[in-house]
Amino acid sequence: MNNNIILIGFMGVGKGTTARAFAARYGMYNIDTDDLIESRENRSIKKIFREEGESYFRALEQETADWIEGHVSGTLISCGGGFYKVDNLSELGTVILLEASFEWIYGRIATSHNAKKKLKKRPLFAQPEAAKKLYSEREKAYKSLADAIVNVEGKSLDEIIKEIRRASR
Repeated sequence: MNNNIILIGFMGVGKGTTARAFAARYGMYNIDTDDLIESRENRSIKKIFREEGESYFRALEQETADWIEGHVSGTLISCGGGFYKVDNLSELGTVILLEASFEWIYGRIATSHNAKKKLKKRPLFAQPEAAKKLYSEREKAYKSLADAIVNVEGKSLDEIIKEIRRASR
């Protein structure tokens, strides 16, 4: 196993924000799997789903995971909400679940200063019942794959990144 830190969790839990703060604090590189896919495809995740469908996108996630496994080390990697389904997740590094209740995540997005942009990027949240159902389906899988779990509710970004640091040593 390489020395990457892999952040998984439901969309909107704060994986990207946390990864950027952690990387800045501890002098690590950080990459986002959705950003890698968008760059490679030269189109948004939303557009990939609309034009090609979910199975095509999941195949891109697996290709991204395979590339990370062979080429990336010493990096904090924030993953899209469904990236946990790749078959080599545990080979990519220490897997840390950022955990929070659905209600907290939804509230975090809906009350953020750029809520419109965040909600547009996550169209599933326009249908809260469907989003909550997906959250419930993924919750056990996330926990079973995690080497460590960091609950982010009610914690400052500083507290969260310190917990990740302790959990990833």
